[in-house]
Amino acid sequence: MDSMQSTPSQPLMQGSLKLDLGTFYLESGPFEIPLQGVTVLFGRSGSGKSTLLRAISGLDKRTEGNLSVGGEIWQAGASVLPTRKRHIGFVFQDAALFPHMTVRQNLMYGVKRLPKGIKPENFEEIVQRVGIADKLDRAVTYLSGGERQRVAIARALLMRPKLLCMDEPLSALDWRAKAEMLTLIEELVAAYRLPVLYITHAPAEVERLADRVLFMQAGQVETIETLQQA
Repeated sequence: MDSMQSTPSQPLMQGSLKLDLGTFYLESGPFEIPLQGVTVLFGRSGSGKSTLLRAISGLDKRTEGNLSVGGEIWQAGASVLPTRKRHIGFVFQDAALFPHMTVRQNLMYGVKRLPKGIKPENFEEIVQRVGIADKLDRAVTYLSGGERQRVAIARALLMRPKLLCMDEPLSALDWRAKAEMLTLIEELVAAYRLPVLYITHAPAEVERLADRVLFMQAGQVETIETLQQA
């Protein structure tokens, strides 16, 4: 691994964020991440990876500090851009689907709430590419873990996000589903050229997906290093 270097023309996420949860304190220190490819947030359990992701996304209103993404100010002291205006796609460990809805209804729930002026990605293309076109009218309670995560990924992509945040999306899956999902995520990142923030504990996922790794310890960003492709 070599220290990360970025070119001046490359869009960046730049910030320094604090978040006091009472039992845990995030004080990231200054960080700078290229908005390109997959940045893996890596560290021991309790190091602050998910807390940093929540702070970046604006999901916790107690977040303090500064954050700019591609030149747009997301936070500057008390001036905060709401999460809904940050155009972030989320994929969580538990998929976070509505159990009383079908696959199609879950997908359309987010689309109907897009801000005016933003058109969703092509529905048919997304469901075909993610591999759920034959499951649209199925209740999500009848899906496997891998299928549920495919729906969650499709829902996020349909929102045409500027940034995709994935918090341990494969940790609850068996080895076969993990292998299939890793391949799918690789394909989607290449196809849609979305910058991705990806949390994992698994070295195999880092090796497969990461363009760079942000190492965290005790609520701080220790270093950001680029993975050089062999």
